[in-house]
Amino acid sequence: MYRAGAHRGFSAIVAGAKRFCSDRRGVAAIEFAFIVPVLLILYFITMEASQAIETSKKVSRIGSMVADLVTQQTTVKKADLDAIMKIGTSTLQPYNRSAPSIIITGIQITDETTPKVQVAWSRKLVGTTYSADAATGSTTTVPSTLNIRGTFLVRVESDLAYKPIIAWSADNSKTLGLTSAFNNISMGETYYLRPRRGPTVPCSDC
Repeated sequence: MYRAGAHRGFSAIVAGAKRFCSDRRGVAAIEFAFIVPVLLILYFITMEASQAIETSKKVSRIGSMVADLVTQQTTVKKADLDAIMKIGTSTLQPYNRSAPSIIITGIQITDETTPKVQVAWSRKLVGTTYSADAATGSTTTVPSTLNIRGTFLVRVESDLAYKPIIAWSADNSKTLGLTSAFNNISMGETYYLRPRRGPTVPCSDC
């Protein structure tokens, strides 16, 4: 009797184990629990990458648009340059996690055997603050292909410290050494254009 009861008990355990192993009702839930975090990570990475690429294009567009507007003028004032830079920042919308910096520089290349590349005037926007940049008459540089005697150039530099939507927390980023890589992604572009309506674009009060 005892052996028969023990055998029936053992058989019941084996049968229960077989039923447990063959029961597939929870597999979908377990697979879902494993897959969802991966899918969410891929989704957010794709979304962030697409927004970063689009913002980088807009930063480049700032430089080209600002340079185009300035070179269409016959003369400018500080107020004109400030207004043009403000227009340039509007192209970043709806991105608003950080503000761009814009530097507009009028460059005069002297008509000499060895021409000098000098700043005629300069204006910048950093955040919401407008101010002068390089001093008038100071030396600057241009690409060798643009270093032509007796010519005038307008240079526009646009820069943005891009902040991702999904940013590492301060504590975790420092622990992982990812602060500089993921908190601010540097984006920038430099454009050179020549005046459209005259040999130079002077600034009367810069």
